[in-house]
Amino acid sequence: MAKKQNNYISTELLWAEQQLVTWKAYVDKNPLDQLKDRIEMKPTARGGLMPMVIASIEQQGKFIQDTMKNYLTLLEVVEKLREKEEQKKIEARGKGEVTGQAAGWLKNKE
Repeated sequence: MAKKQNNYISTELLWAEQQLVTWKAYVDKNPLDQLKDRIEMKPTARGGLMPMVIASIEQQGKFIQDTMKNYLTLLEVVEKLREKEEQKKIEARGKGEVTGQAAGWLKNKE
């Protein structure tokens, strides 16, 4: 049974690249050495307000480290997709060999 080829590589590549940009911006905006506990006022059962830690420094640090790991993993995938997309663009129709002027153009293109 033939493996179905993904025709949406360029769409997925674009989406992944956008994710990389947002993840990198988030990590850059929240350096580990400047993290502080996030505290918000939460309502109590009697109607008062009490300060509560929403996200501790440790939780935020772990999230940022996980984001960095995911960033590097996704970056690897994006590079592979770019290579695959580039090969698909250069490959001759029918997976044949390119000869003549087209071969010269491909050689000079790089």
